[in-house]
Amino acid sequence: MTLQTCNLQHAFLPHLLLLILIFLLHAWRGCCHPQCLDYKPPFEPRQPLVFCKEYSKFGCCDLEKDEEISVRFYKIMENFDHSGYVTCGKYMRSILCQECSPYAAHLYDAEDANTPMRMLPGLCGDYCSDYWHQCRYTLSLLLEDLGSPQQFANLTATIEEDRRRFCDFLVLKDNQYCYPNVVTNAELNANLGFVREDPKGCLELCLQEVANGLRNPVAMIHADDGTHRFFVAEQLGYVWVYLASGSRIDRPFLNLTRAVLTSPWAGDERGFLCIALHPRFTTVRKAYVYYSVSVKKEERIRISEFTLLTHDDNQLDHSSERTILEVVEPASNHNGGQLLFGHDGYLYIFIGDGGRAGDPFGKFGNSQNKSALLGKVLRVDVEDNDNGAPYSIPSDNPFLWEKEARPEVYAYGVRNMWRCSIDRGDPATGRGRGRMFCGDVGQNKYEEVDIIVKGGNYGWRAKEGFSCYDRKLCQNSSLDDILPIFAYPHKLGKSVTGGYIYRGCQMPNLNGLYIFGDFMSGRLMSLKENVTTGEWQYNEICMGTDQTCRFPKLINSYYKYIISFAEDEAGELYFLATGVPSATARAGVIYKIVDPSRRAPPGKCNIKPSPVKIKGKLIHFHPKEEFVINKKPTTTPIPTTTRKTTTTTRTPTRRKPIIIIKPPMPTRKTIRKTPPPPPTTPTARKTTLQTTRKTMRKTPPPPTTKTPTIKATTRKTPPPPTPTIKATMRKTPPPPPTPTIKATTTIKTTSATTIKPTTTVPTTVQMATTPATTTPTGYRTTVMTAAMSRIAQSPIVTTPPTRRHRRPLQTPLCTTSQPLTSLQPSPSTTSLKGPQVTLTSARYLEHPGVFTTPRLPYWNQKPTVSGYVPQRPPINTTLLKSQEEKLWLGEKQEIAGEGNQVFKRPRGRGRGRGYKRGRRLRVGSVRLVSADGLSDRGRVEIFIRGEWGTVCDDLFSNKAGTVVCRQLGFTTALAVMKRAALGEADRSVRILLDDVECEGGERSLLECKRSRVGKHNCSHGEDVGVICG
Repeated sequence: MTLQTCNLQHAFLPHLLLLILIFLLHAWRGCCHPQCLDYKPPFEPRQPLVFCKEYSKFGCCDLEKDEEISVRFYKIMENFDHSGYVTCGKYMRSILCQECSPYAAHLYDAEDANTPMRMLPGLCGDYCSDYWHQCRYTLSLLLEDLGSPQQFANLTATIEEDRRRFCDFLVLKDNQYCYPNVVTNAELNANLGFVREDPKGCLELCLQEVANGLRNPVAMIHADDGTHRFFVAEQLGYVWVYLASGSRIDRPFLNLTRAVLTSPWAGDERGFLCIALHPRFTTVRKAYVYYSVSVKKEERIRISEFTLLTHDDNQLDHSSERTILEVVEPASNHNGGQLLFGHDGYLYIFIGDGGRAGDPFGKFGNSQNKSALLGKVLRVDVEDNDNGAPYSIPSDNPFLWEKEARPEVYAYGVRNMWRCSIDRGDPATGRGRGRMFCGDVGQNKYEEVDIIVKGGNYGWRAKEGFSCYDRKLCQNSSLDDILPIFAYPHKLGKSVTGGYIYRGCQMPNLNGLYIFGDFMSGRLMSLKENVTTGEWQYNEICMGTDQTCRFPKLINSYYKYIISFAEDEAGELYFLATGVPSATARAGVIYKIVDPSRRAPPGKCNIKPSPVKIKGKLIHFHPKEEFVINKKPTTTPIPTTTRKTTTTTRTPTRRKPIIIIKPPMPTRKTIRKTPPPPPTTPTARKTTLQTTRKTMRKTPPPPTTKTPTIKATTRKTPPPPTPTIKATMRKTPPPPPTPTIKATTTIKTTSATTIKPTTTVPTTVQMATTPATTTPTGYRTTVMTAAMSRIAQSPIVTTPPTRRHRRPLQTPLCTTSQPLTSLQPSPSTTSLKGPQVTLTSARYLEHPGVFTTPRLPYWNQKPTVSGYVPQRPPINTTLLKSQEEKLWLGEKQEIAGEGNQVFKRPRGRGRGRGYKRGRRLRVGSVRLVSADGLSDRGRVEIFIRGEWGTVCDDLFSNKAGTVVCRQLGFTTALAVMKRAALGEADRSVRILLDDVECEGGERSLLECKRSRVGKHNCSHGEDVGVICG
């Protein structure tokens, strides 16, 4: 028995290991994604690159950026002779060109816009070792043009001599995504730039919330007049106008709520069903609507014409209604409900078969009876009808001369076509232009998608999809029906919602993809035509994981009931859905479909909407879904335990360095009750912070039931590395026992239909105090290690301030072999707050002395005009008492505008009202308020009338962001973050500015075009933030 058990275990073990490896592979594939340094997907440049040629097909640089990198490269190489150029040129070029890599955001540690970015790309260990052996002294040249040359000369002084420190600074501890492995990994780059697919072949897309709070939004159209506004119809009878900015005009475009026949019952098919604008809306100024109405207790479908008001381009004249057509409905369902203007200028009307089940009306049903208008596609001409009949019959209608056939009939044999569209055609070739796609709702077994052609018979009630429904009619040789291009069974969904073929500009991967859905199951689907065979290939669409959709403003969940699809004036695709299918429930949302794998090259898709004259007020859009990029865990503390510590002096044991990649860092504010000991006899004290995080995700199956939930496909991601932060302090009396704090972190998601599994992240924080002299590790730690190792050489000398050109370097608290003067925290006041650390060091000498690093023989000894030969001035670490008191533990460092002085900038409303660093603030001064203590990003606040207040994001552009950043000493604004993406102020802070429009050259926001101070129509949910650089 024991032998059999052992054999069974040995037989099972390889299969278990295989499953574990497959699981880890999927987790690894989902951990990162292509992304550029502007937080957007990569693209194919419009023109081939000249310098970084390897990224000409797909990457993050256009020709202008490529030329900029080329200039930097040749400027650096001016410092080399021929042999040095040959030896180091390849390293310089490769490192600089990583800004063009499709994985640039990961290489530069910039995938999260709210965290600091690396100054150089992350290298692989072997490559870094080769670089150090061949060209170690070029590091300062790569860094010096990113800030003060003297500053980076000191930072690189020691790490250039130590290979371990050198590579700790440069190596990215992710073997798959570091350079050059990220380029040579065949599996990683196999489908790079194409729509991402999960292991089951489901296309992973993301969404952007565009509008919400709608009552069963049934249609969304545009005017094709250059304004890029869109019109959204609700089943209840309202039509609203949305501007290109996302704001809605408070007055309805049309209000037919008194005439429309509908009810609050879930699933009622009656109501306001569609609207279409005349193709020449700017001149003809007419709109056509399709809605249910009751006339003498008889239910009818009414198609009416309205004229635009002469004095308001955003409102129809309700008294101008003219009935075009009325059709009696024998039942309350199968109402059809589509109006379209074709490329031929005619109006197409899609009407259902009359309702009930199986089209029981007459001998063959309404759909096969060409003398009835039910179950048909109609085509009429509404041009020049002001003085005559409401419409005329086009001369080429297929059944115009057929006896007993209605002349309006264009196609027949349809059941209940719900949502049709016309293909714009391929942007390059025009192929497919004018094709008309429709989703036809099935009876018991199948849903179908058809292409409507003139005179076509689409088979109902003889056929349902590809199968027979009425066998007698199905076997009739004269049926001659047109088969659908695709049909799916009811196990995938029970009510098709027709969609569009994507012909927009922003997402080239989706060109030619027909995207549609199902109302009942909430399933998103796609069809792609094989041009050679004419067949259509089916792929399901699922929501990308949190990592795939980790871009600004994107979400990966949606409400289940997909009512309709739409495209805007630029051809971008949307769908309209609701969580409660009732005409009175404000649960409707409009989503824009986004492909995160590739975008169009910068500048190709720029649009400038024409101005719209508005009467009334604007209602600004506030997204309800949480952006994927903003999802943060919440921490709940649990009972703590204590551990005794000892202060016995002993020789420290060298530990294997752990590279820190974006470590969580504690904020530790210290209040000293006793004066610190003199700096001449320091003894190091080591503080170790260990954080262990474990993240679990599950992959739920696609939805197949009527429950209002859609489960997005997610992958399990590997846990991040365990960081260790080491800090050197003075010898202090033994503190009380240090607590061990354990916390459980739960990632909270708020999704209407996509229910993501709750992820529990246990976090353990341990702090131990033992006297030891330690060596710092990690990218940012090494930077400060190099600077601090040069301290204690000369008295403090002030240097002139220098302007910052790049994002401040974020560095955790670090140590060197030299003692660093720091404050002694009081054990009773030490607290953990957040990931912030601030260091203070002495300033550089204005005139540095002789201090150089030995160079290799090929280094060019002859200085050039543009090349800078680093001089490393001696610096003293002995701080004056007034300076020492400014050293705060627990704040991230800020590289100030004066040499290498690093200090904690006053935050919030501290230091008295109207004062900043001891001087009175000017009116119009600005600051960036960041919850993470970052100096280059945060919520914009402005000082006016003796108080700080926020600025609304309405009309706030990059030009306005640049005005703010220049006031703070930066060069430009990298990004403007709206909808309080960088945090919103509390209610005690006033909103001071709104509708700010700048040209970019103003000295203050007060010089820009804006509303009056204190006058606004927004909330703190619209506080604007900027990221400076």
